[in-house]
Amino acid sequence: MTIEVRVPALPESVSDGVIVAWHKRPGDAIARDEALVDIETDKVVLEVPAPNDGVLDSILIKSGDTVVADQVIGIINDGAMATAMQAGAVTVAAETAGDRLASAGPAARKLLADYDLDPERITGTGRDGRITKADVLSFLRSRPAETGTTGRPPPTEAEPPRVTPGLPEVDEDRPQRRVPMSRLRARIAERMLHASQSTAMLTTFNEVNMQPVMELRSRHKEAFEQQHGVRLGFMSFFVRAAAEALKRHPDINASIDGDEIVYHGFCDIGVAIGTERGLVVPILRNAEYMSLAEIETYILEFANKARDGRLEMEDITGGTFTISNGGVFGSMLSTPILNPPQSAILGMHKILDRPVAENGEVVIRPIMYVALTYDHRIVDGKSAVTFLKTIKELLEEPASMLLEI
Repeated sequence: MTIEVRVPALPESVSDGVIVAWHKRPGDAIARDEALVDIETDKVVLEVPAPNDGVLDSILIKSGDTVVADQVIGIINDGAMATAMQAGAVTVAAETAGDRLASAGPAARKLLADYDLDPERITGTGRDGRITKADVLSFLRSRPAETGTTGRPPPTEAEPPRVTPGLPEVDEDRPQRRVPMSRLRARIAERMLHASQSTAMLTTFNEVNMQPVMELRSRHKEAFEQQHGVRLGFMSFFVRAAAEALKRHPDINASIDGDEIVYHGFCDIGVAIGTERGLVVPILRNAEYMSLAEIETYILEFANKARDGRLEMEDITGGTFTISNGGVFGSMLSTPILNPPQSAILGMHKILDRPVAENGEVVIRPIMYVALTYDHRIVDGKSAVTFLKTIKELLEEPASMLLEI
């Protein structure tokens, strides 16, 4: 009996995807739920498992082609398993190239396919020797530059690259490199342009004395890590402060839907994470009920999944508010861009020692500038300023926030 391999359901905001890599060839034996093919969408790389045991009979859609939800992309013959095994088509080994390729994350597998690399040549540093994207990039950087190994056809003279007016002229002494924009990067560009053109963005600023949070963290970080198995960072304090502030200022926790304003009775807070493919924003759902330990655990899990290209659609879909931390890259001040249809986004920045006046004296305190970009169509300036002031007060008195007083 033959079984169809179909593209899984895609969310409403994603219309199609691109086949990144097949992990099996026609005639290969496969097991149910084994990674069979990777599909890149605007947001994530989907890992499509085999729906049944059997042998891959045919591949209908090759790598690089665009597919839509529920499209048939391959055929599995489930009656050929025994025959294939008897013929020696299936070799069971703990460390074969196929096994190592299948166990690698989607992002790592894409690089392996793009550069036609043998996974046996790469040392995996992930769990149980799993090859990560960082392992492949490290291998590529360590080997001499090679040509013709990208897995993509080089541009031909019949198809000259498009030239945007104003770009520098190119000659032999002034080389340039052109690479196709990834779907994620293209989607980010599209959303950023849409946000700037369809919303009335305005940004307000404040500063936070981080000394109380830093002292609390310093006193308890070792015990916290021993008790919960994760490090106590600054992001969990900001998520807790944001959740509390959103409850006090519900107009910030709102979205525009047509000619209606939707006020959300829950706090699904997105935390922006930078990856080599681009920015992703996994969602902490019902963050208002999370402890600091739960927040840190989820953030660590999301960061690992983002690094390995294993984020799923439900991880990044939705969200009522976003926090972005440019401070990890050294940013002192910025104006974050809205993530529509959300009405606001909070920007964190680098903590620096600054002179401040306290009780008539100039003292040095660790100060972070914070920024709130909001949609002025539904959020008034007063609401935005008081919301950010609430964030400041909660962080400068973390005990009151944690004790909910």
